Amino acid sequence: MNIVACVKQVPDTWADKRLLPDTKTLDREAVDGVINELDEYAIEAAMRLREAHGGTVTILTMGPSKSAQSVRKALSYGADAAVQVTDEALAGSCAMATSRVLAAAIGTLDADIVVLGSEATDAKTGIIAALVAERLGRAQLTLANKVEVDGTTVRVDRLTETGYDVVEAQLPVVVSVVEKANEPRYPSFKGIMAAKSKPVTVLTVADLGIDPSEVGSTGSTTEVREYADRPARSGGDIVTDSGGGAAKLAEFLHNGKFL
Repeated sequence: MNIVACVKQVPDTWADKRLLPDTKTLDREAVDGVINELDEYAIEAAMRLREAHGGTVTILTMGPSKSAQSVRKALSYGADAAVQVTDEALAGSCAMATSRVLAAAIGTLDADIVVLGSEATDAKTGIIAALVAERLGRAQLTLANKVEVDGTTVRVDRLTETGYDVVEAQLPVVVSVVEKANEPRYPSFKGIMAAKSKPVTVLTVADLGIDPSEVGSTGSTTEVREYADRPARSGGDIVTDSGGGAAKLAEFLHNGKFL
C-alpha cells in the first residue's frame, strides 16, 4: 500500500504573526516555521497504516524552500521518502490554487491513500482535503477520528457534533484526520539521523505541467482586500467588594447579555 501524507510548514503557533503590507499575505520569514500541528496526526495515521498493511509512506509538501526543514522532520518519524513542491510562483496561493498543485503532485505518485490533517493552523480553511479529492476524482473520507483498511475498503469514524458517523469507500481515497485520531510518536535519534539521507524529490510548477499564472496570487480566486491589527487587550473592570459586589457582578453580566 502506497500512502502519501501531506504536510504544511506554518508559522510557529505561539508566535505573533503579521501580514505583509504590500501583498497582504502572511509574513512567513518573521517567525520560525514548524510542521502544522494537525499534520502530525496525518503522519502518524500514515505510519500506522503502513505498519498494519505494508507499503511506503511519502511526505508531500508545498511551500517555500525553507519548508525543507519540516520535510526532514517529517521523514524522521519514519516515512520513506518525500516530495517538496517549491517555486516562487506559488507565493500567495489560495486554497483552490494549493489544491491544484497538491493534486498534480499526487498524480505523479502511485498513491492508494492520501492523508491530510483536518486544517492548517495558519489559514484554517479546512477544505484542502475535499478540494484535492475532487480534483483527483477520488472518494473523500474527512474529519476521521479512526481509520481502518479491510482489503480495498477504507472505513473511518467521521467526527460529528453528536458523536461519529461510520463512512466507507473503496481505494483509492483521500482522508483527513482530526487530533483525536491518534497520539503522534516522537522521532527517535535513529530516525532523525536516517532522515538526513532519505530521498527528497524537489519539483517546480513547470515540472507538474502547471502554468505559473494559474497559481500564486495571480491565479488565486480569493484575496485579502483589507486588514487591521488586533486591538490591544484592555485591562477590564475591577470591582471592589464593599458589600455590593454581588449586585455589581449581576449588573455586569446583565449588561453584557450573559444573563
